[in-house]
This record gives sequence, C-alpha cells and structure tokens, in this order.
Amino acid sequence: MAEKTTRRDFVKTGMAAAGAAAIYHTNVHARILGANDRINIGCIGVGGRGSHVMQWAIDVGKNSRPAQVVAVCDVYRKRLNKAKEVSQAELATLDYREVIARKDIDAVIIATPDHWHAPIAIDAMKAGKDVYCEKPMTHTVEEAKKFYETAKATNRVVQIGSQTTSSDQWWKARKAIEDGMIGQLIMSQGSYHRNSVEGEWNWKIDPTAGPEGKGDDYIDWKMWLGSAPKRDFVADRFFCFRKYWDYSGGIATDLFYHVVAPLNICWGEAQFPHKVMASGGIYVFNKDGREVPDTFHLIAEFPKGHSLVLSSSMANSQHIPGLIRGHEGTIMMVPQGQFEGRVDHITVTPENISKKAFVAKWAKDFVELPTEKREDHMENFLRCVKTREKTVLDALTAYKAMTTIGMSVQSYREGRVLYFNEATQRVVDKPAEGMQAKS
Repeated sequence: MAEKTTRRDFVKTGMAAAGAAAIYHTNVHARILGANDRINIGCIGVGGRGSHVMQWAIDVGKNSRPAQVVAVCDVYRKRLNKAKEVSQAELATLDYREVIARKDIDAVIIATPDHWHAPIAIDAMKAGKDVYCEKPMTHTVEEAKKFYETAKATNRVVQIGSQTTSSDQWWKARKAIEDGMIGQLIMSQGSYHRNSVEGEWNWKIDPTAGPEGKGDDYIDWKMWLGSAPKRDFVADRFFCFRKYWDYSGGIATDLFYHVVAPLNICWGEAQFPHKVMASGGIYVFNKDGREVPDTFHLIAEFPKGHSLVLSSSMANSQHIPGLIRGHEGTIMMVPQGQFEGRVDHITVTPENISKKAFVAKWAKDFVELPTEKREDHMENFLRCVKTREKTVLDALTAYKAMTTIGMSVQSYREGRVLYFNEATQRVVDKPAEGMQAKS
C-alpha cells in the first residue's frame, strides 16, 4: 500500500465502516486455535508504550502463554524499524490495514493515540481478530459504544490495557462489599497526581522527523491524523499528543481510566453514571501550547445511590488515598493514592455506629485482607484468546468506565453538567424521567 494514505482511503476503511449494527456481524478470517497452537499477534502502534507492551507480549508468549509477534505497524518509520528488529516480525508496515488483513493473525495489540483506538479495534474485530487495546478504551463515549457493540456482535475477546485491574486488591474490595462489611455504598474517591520537571506529556521530540523526512525520519502524518481535524504537521502534536483535545482527553483519559476501571470492579457490577461534572484548568503549564488542563477534578453520581470523587494535578505529586466509603465502614485500597500496582493488603474499618456488630462478627475493630498474586493482564488476555472466556477488563466494563471518563471531558470542555440516559445509551442535557439517582 502507498505510504501516504489519503483521507478518502481512511473514510472508506475507518470509523465510517462501523456504522449500523447490522454490518458488525462479520467474522471473516478468524483462525481456529488448537490447544497447542501459538497465538499470532500483530502490534499496531509501537512507540514508547506500544514497544513496552509488545515486549511484554513477547515475554509472556515465550514463558507462559504460547504466542509470538508476527507483524508490527507504526506511522513513524524509526519506531517501526526498531520494533521489527526487536520482535523479528515477518511484516513491518506503516498501514494497520495490512496487519488485520493477514489471515494468520489471531489478535492485535493497539497502542496508538486515543483517537485511533476505536477505528482500528472495530476493523480488527470485524476481520476476526481479538483485541488488546491500551487505555483509554476510546476517545469518546460514542466510540466506546460502537466498540462494545462490535465486540458483542462479533464475539471477539477484548482486553482494555489498564493493567492495574488484574491486581487483587479490587477483587478483595469487591468481596468485602458483597459480604456487607461496609454496609450501603456511599462514595468512592481517588486521585492521580504528578509533578515532573518537564511538565506532563512534554516528551522528547525528534527534530528531523516528519512527513518530509527521509528514511527513518519519515512519518505518515495523514494516516496518523485519521479522523481528527486536518492540520499541517506540528511535531509537538505528534510526539506530545496527550496535550491536545483532537487526540486525547488529557488527565481524564490518560490517568483517570486507571482509577475508574478498577472501581467499577470493586462495585461488583460495572455501572454507567447518572450525572457527571468536571472542573479544573491550566494553572501552571500555560506556556507550552497545551489545550488540556494540568489540574482536573471529576464528580459522578450513579443511579444506585453513590458517588465518585476524583482529584488530579500534573503540577503537584501528593495523592489522595484511594478508598470506598460505606454507611457502616470504609475500605482503604490504596493508602498512598497510586492506583497502579499491587498492594499487600486492603483494610476495612467500621464506623462507630456499627463497630460493636463489626467486632462481634470479625473479632477485630479493623480487618486486613491480604491480597494474592493473580495472572497479569497480558497472561489473562492470551489465556482468554484460547479459552474464549471473559477477560478482566472486558468490553462492557470498559465501556461503562469510558462513559464516566468521556462525559467528564465533555463536561469540562462545555462547562456544564451532563447526564447519561442508560435506556438510549446517550449523553443528554437533562436527566431522563425516572432515572434520578437513588436518594
């Protein structure tokens, strides 16, 4: 295929191809895997995060879940050539469609900028491929809906790459809630704070790279833009894409997904929000061209009668503890506030009103629940590719988490409170009749 992909080509093969639900029912080229077959993987997007996930898949494929990377794709030839060298893949291409067209590929790993997640994932699932897609699930709520509908219609295995959801603390918290240890759920809270010298997302720029670059310096800018607004090449937009609304939701999509996704696991049943609002601003990094806020806060309410409060700043590194409050007690999952990674235990502490009954049942005025080692996120995905079981962070759970995240971005940008109508699966201006949160 030609290196310089036209926007007309994209419209024919990208999100426009994911229209009505009827066309989702295509499942061509799916290879039937035997118990001893090695899973063939195509990696689409092999930059900083993508190259790490590719190596992770290679290592797991060698050590525990037989798999191999047979194709790599990136619009930046320097990254592409390096990935081919590391993986020894048979195919290295600037065009993802060449990857999903291969009949021998069973699964794809997608680690592109956010605005490409849904188009590539949908095309891949329609071609019979299972999908490991880095967080966030998608760029928008509507894209997440189409992603989920496609996964359901094509019966493909999906894992969204918020790897912390494979840690045991969320599942222990879920069991504690199910066991009634904190009574009625009231509120969950969390944060994600950083304070780097450069300012968040100001990654290194290769000054000679671009659409006019020769050899390793070449970037297929038109392909990279995809459905995003047409713009002349600006290196900062390519290398530091999370600073711009066209390709990212900033803190919400980059970091809050690591908080909202595991909390949906804790709650026992993933939930769509009823009401979402957000605030914040560019308080410190207002001279680096960014559009997204460096400080961002989210409040969401859920129909079952509890709320979510999240805090973040890229200009201060002190976290707020990650915990879940109930009427009768509190579960502390992340004392230091960092939602990524495993902790040794979680703690359940009763409220004074329920302490006597708590001690009578648990023989202590607080309970430490030790966590256990679970299979990691990539192992879980590759096992489910073989068994066809549901992954840890499946398409429906991911869609519900993405709805809260995507609505918070829209709320911030539009400066208003938003509601979600679960019956119609739409973000709306006013709450639907009968859909008010429980009071």
